[in-house]
Amino acid sequence: MDGNDLAHGLWPFFREHLAAATFTDLTHAFFPGQPKFPDFPDEERGLLQDYAQGHNCQVHHYAHVGQWGTHVDPPVHYIEGGRTLDNIPVREMLLPLVILDISEMVAVDPDATPRLDDIATWESRYGRIPAGSFVALRTDWHRRWPDADRMTNRGADGLSHCPGWSPAVLACLAEERQAAAIGHETLDTDPGLSVSVGDDGLERYWLSRDRWQIEMMANLDQVPVAGALILASWPKPKAGSGFPARVIAIHR
Repeated sequence: MDGNDLAHGLWPFFREHLAAATFTDLTHAFFPGQPKFPDFPDEERGLLQDYAQGHNCQVHHYAHVGQWGTHVDPPVHYIEGGRTLDNIPVREMLLPLVILDISEMVAVDPDATPRLDDIATWESRYGRIPAGSFVALRTDWHRRWPDADRMTNRGADGLSHCPGWSPAVLACLAEERQAAAIGHETLDTDPGLSVSVGDDGLERYWLSRDRWQIEMMANLDQVPVAGALILASWPKPKAGSGFPARVIAIHR
């Protein structure tokens, strides 16, 4: 390989395949007062420097929990000794994106969860889910953001009625399809009925398989269910157990 080859590297690939691609933001902007887990404090944000105060720049001070807004959960979030954010290699941040769309079911039944038939239907059209992929659950729940009451959707029974993953589908993705990560639009991995009674078994299961996840995703309805890439990025706190993420789908 000569110097000319080194100089050009992946540039031709970018011009031919990525420059004209669509980049869809799958991230909610976070702010104080947004929907959150009930036990977490609200975000605090202040101005340390600002133009109106005579400074020549603007500097904010942010204080929030790691699991804030659209965020990443590494294994250590639920598993003692699990991988932390700084131990997730950057190679895992760019992955094939698979979308399981159950939005029509959720429109009829907010407690709906994906079935193995949904995987079978996807694979009958597009082939086997690629190993090492990111599998996102589309429910269109993101349209309820940032209304906390609509996100939790509590009924007259006092329970939260919102979709989530199912044990059979997560087991298939982890053990048979070898997916690297999952994502969803809701506040939790587990469906609302489970979360309401303190059952977070599905999130614990997924993270126990040394996988990571993104919660509170947005705009999955703007991305094809097959053929896209996902770029998920976050800061690198040493031994971090979660952090707001920026998540982007790259597609035609």
